[in-house]
Amino acid sequence: MSTTARTTPRTAAPTTARTAAARTAAGTGADRRRRRIGLAARYATLVVMLVVMLGPIVWQFLTSIRGRTENVYDGVLPARPTLDNYVLVADSFPLLQYVGNTLVVAVLAITSNMLFAAMGGYALSRAGWKGRKSVFTVLVATLMFPFESVMISMFLTVREMGLVDTLVGVWLPGAVSVLNIMVMRSAFLAVPKEVEESAVLDGANEWTRFTRLFLPAAKGALAVVCITSFMGAWDDFLWPLLVLTNSDHYTLQLGLKTLAGATTTNDQRIIAAGAMAALLPMMLLFFALQRFFFKGVGEGAVKT
Repeated sequence: MSTTARTTPRTAAPTTARTAAARTAAGTGADRRRRRIGLAARYATLVVMLVVMLGPIVWQFLTSIRGRTENVYDGVLPARPTLDNYVLVADSFPLLQYVGNTLVVAVLAITSNMLFAAMGGYALSRAGWKGRKSVFTVLVATLMFPFESVMISMFLTVREMGLVDTLVGVWLPGAVSVLNIMVMRSAFLAVPKEVEESAVLDGANEWTRFTRLFLPAAKGALAVVCITSFMGAWDDFLWPLLVLTNSDHYTLQLGLKTLAGATTTNDQRIIAAGAMAALLPMMLLFFALQRFFFKGVGEGAVKT
């Protein structure tokens, strides 16, 4: 009796341990399968999003290099790729002039946004003055108003300033963006206070701290401001349509609307070539600054 009583626990313990180990292994295997399924689902979602986002761009590019005798909707890949359509775009309307006008507006927008957004973000990120939170709240509230609700008042203001039908009038409403100010403010808030206090102890004044300490620490956010400002100026269509009347002052997007009328056959190949010519500068700028852009997205996460 006593021997059996002593033996039973000894044989039950290994069995219990093996059962627990089997359950753990089964649970681990199930977790691995769930992780693999979840990872496959995420990759499948990314592939679908990639096709949806890049599909129209790829289609436009393939259409722009199709030969004159090919059917636009005949297959996916062109049988005889050619760049003649891009030459026809340049011959159909003053492409270089429109690109030059747009570059003027874009350079002004980038310069003013990087300067004013950095200064505004720095001021809003510094404590010590009353009304800082109220000003920030008002700026954030302005993001709720669509452009269409204020464009009439903006046009009247530009007209009173005598800037209608000028490139300065196209640039002025986009001289600084509230969103860019918020991005720079958040980037400056990420700078440790100890670093700023050390600079103060070393005798650095406000301007020195701004230019030597905060701006170098926010290079990524500045890249975000640069790219978004360029995209806003390069892609803008509605505001130049309201302000500009002389075709010599047209920006690229406004000039592209005349492309269909400039071609007697309304050729989709030429229109696609014009659209790709307008897209190319933005792609080049993004690829050149993408390393700083993704860094700036993290730096410029909005903080309240």
